[in-house]
Amino acid sequence: MARLLGIGEFARRSRLSVKALRLYERQGLLRPAAVEPGNGYRRYGEDQLATARLVLLLRRLDMPLAVVARIVAAPEDERARLLTEYWDAVEHRMAVQRGLAAHLRVVLSGGKGLVEMYEVKQRDVPEQVVLTEQRHLFQPALVDWINASMDRLVKAAQEHGGVADAPFVVYHGEVNEDSDGPVEACVPIGAAQPPSGVAARVEPAHREAYVRLTKAQVAFPQILSAYDAVAMWIKDNGHVVHDAPREVYFADFDAAGPDDEVCDIAFPMR
Repeated sequence: MARLLGIGEFARRSRLSVKALRLYERQGLLRPAAVEPGNGYRRYGEDQLATARLVLLLRRLDMPLAVVARIVAAPEDERARLLTEYWDAVEHRMAVQRGLAAHLRVVLSGGKGLVEMYEVKQRDVPEQVVLTEQRHLFQPALVDWINASMDRLVKAAQEHGGVADAPFVVYHGEVNEDSDGPVEACVPIGAAQPPSGVAARVEPAHREAYVRLTKAQVAFPQILSAYDAVAMWIKDNGHVVHDAPREVYFADFDAAGPDDEVCDIAFPMR
């Protein structure tokens, strides 16, 4: 049987304060091994020191207590996986926040440094036959609709020659909390003509200017800086926008990390 330690000695040896130990007891995270009925004096088992030190280290990651409790309660062979999941989410959040801070610096400086944030490139896009869905919606509903519509279109494409190129989303109008587009999801297919019985059209050949974004940079509202940068580059270089801007998703978005490139912001131009 493990030797019992008073709360003061346990706090010293675990490097947790008595106040923290009382909090963790109330949270059910680290309960005393025994509580004396007469005076309520708490005693901890010496074998609880490893758990206490694990809690201390996890809290140094600014990990919420609920997550700490889940890791501590998990089987030992599951703890590393849970920690990895938590830290991946932290890194993604920090990458998104870095992008937002960069976007806000541009906004607060009146647009200074906007073009320098991105490398604008040009390319020629051939004519494509695309399956489409179009919807009026506001920004909060945008991501869920894009995911669902792309799933439907990719599935439908299998009956019409398969997916022939990167799916893209065309913004025929602004989408934010006040404006509802419309937005058009498009999946290129391996067909020479639009098939009958489905919503399809020909996307004309065109030249476009674009910038490439990481997954973290795709988050709203910092993605707006990329749109502004391409539009400004087109104007500064003597070109004219002649069709609606679009987001081209050339990578597996769900599998990508925050710093992986996943999307192009493109403007057809002449």
